[in-house]
Amino acid sequence: MKRRPIEAASVKLGLVFAIASAFLFGSYLFLLKRYFASYSAPVYVCVVMAFGLVWYAPIAAVRTGTSAVAGLSTGVVAYAIGLSLVTVGAQLTFFAAVAAGEVSYVAPLSKVVPLFVLPLEVALLGERLAPLQVAGVLVVTGAIYVANFDAGALLDPFKRAVTTRAAQLALLSAATWGVVDVGRRVLLQELAFQPAVFVVLQLAVIVLALLPLAVRRGFGGVRSDLGKFAGMGLLVALGNHMVMAAFTQLPASIVSPVVNTQAVVAVVLGGVLLGEDAFRMRLLAAGLAVGGVTLITVG
Repeated sequence: MKRRPIEAASVKLGLVFAIASAFLFGSYLFLLKRYFASYSAPVYVCVVMAFGLVWYAPIAAVRTGTSAVAGLSTGVVAYAIGLSLVTVGAQLTFFAAVAAGEVSYVAPLSKVVPLFVLPLEVALLGERLAPLQVAGVLVVTGAIYVANFDAGALLDPFKRAVTTRAAQLALLSAATWGVVDVGRRVLLQELAFQPAVFVVLQLAVIVLALLPLAVRRGFGGVRSDLGKFAGMGLLVALGNHMVMAAFTQLPASIVSPVVNTQAVVAVVLGGVLLGEDAFRMRLLAAGLAVGGVTLITVG
């Protein structure tokens, strides 16, 4: 599958959407750690995605109508549902990572998604890596090293990244999101699936998949935080819409790095407002991640 030429107008519009989503989701990361870390992952994700669905479904109905759904083949719908189920795993592992570690530590690790997106696009979609993109991948790898840096042997940061529970969950989340990002690119560009329809479908699948687990865990305490859950659902709805819009304009290897600069927002908020440890090192790690993202995007 050959890479399509990208028009300058599409690049600008796609980057606007991607950057907007980065700010929305960066704030989301901080608020998740600040107010919701005590909830079980199935309960939190199920309730927030349900609110996201309530916020977004009317908008999608107005924007697309019934014609966008009527012409879909069974195979394409099955692909979209399967991709949504993979997203469930990405959501759960990410929440577990934030609950297990400080947000300024988890954010840089969980947002190295380009490390997984680029090889997948090269292998499956025929994308070609420019030298700057390769350099960007190396810089992002450096961000993982710095985020785990502590006094000790040279390879200790990498050992910590693969042995610490929070780091393991964050990297697993990043790998899963890498699969999701490439899958979304294929769905929205190659299969021409309507972005608004996919956001609704994805949110509905996540809620239905997690509802049995959430019921088993119990919804105790949710009622008192209902307003906060509604606000998080709104961030999810807006952020997902921006991401989907970006994926209709650009390859995943460009969209994914820009979207994942949300790590910087999360690190700054976590370090300044929550007083988390090693703020300077983690801010440096987030900065390296952004630098790598920039090289990947420019390349």
